[in-house]
Amino acid sequence: MIELLTSELKNGIYVFLISMLPIVELRGSIPVGAALGLTWWVNYLLSVAGNLLPVPFILLFIRAILKWMKTVSFLKFDKIAGWVEEKAHKHSEGIRKYGALGLFLFVAIPIPGTGAWTGALIAALFDIRMKHALPAIILGVLTAGAIMVCASYGFIGFLKFLT
Repeated sequence: MIELLTSELKNGIYVFLISMLPIVELRGSIPVGAALGLTWWVNYLLSVAGNLLPVPFILLFIRAILKWMKTVSFLKFDKIAGWVEEKAHKHSEGIRKYGALGLFLFVAIPIPGTGAWTGALIAALFDIRMKHALPAIILGVLTAGAIMVCASYGFIGFLKFLT
């Protein structure tokens, strides 16, 4: 029993940490959690929580961090800052046009290049106020998580049915 709880806790920590990673986010953590055998609702809650944890920090501090990075050529921080800003500008057209609704849709659609990290980055760089950006990102993450749970557990369930 203790071994089962330890394994479940360890898998839950993996899912939580994976969901915090940029690019991967919950689009990667939910399929991993499903493969590790987590129940869908534990996987969903851990993935959403981990994915949302960095968002307020990104909204509050990313502009200052990027500004500092542009002054540091050591380890090519200046180039990384330019790349991050370029990526944000590339994805920003719909968000600038539709505001919080565009931000929600951008975060909610689970395709590569979208998500909470990029959405928060765009919101911060284009001065979308926290009171508008945070709810849109939260709803987007909740929606993307629901889509990924349906996709992951539907597929896993299908595979279990075949065996």
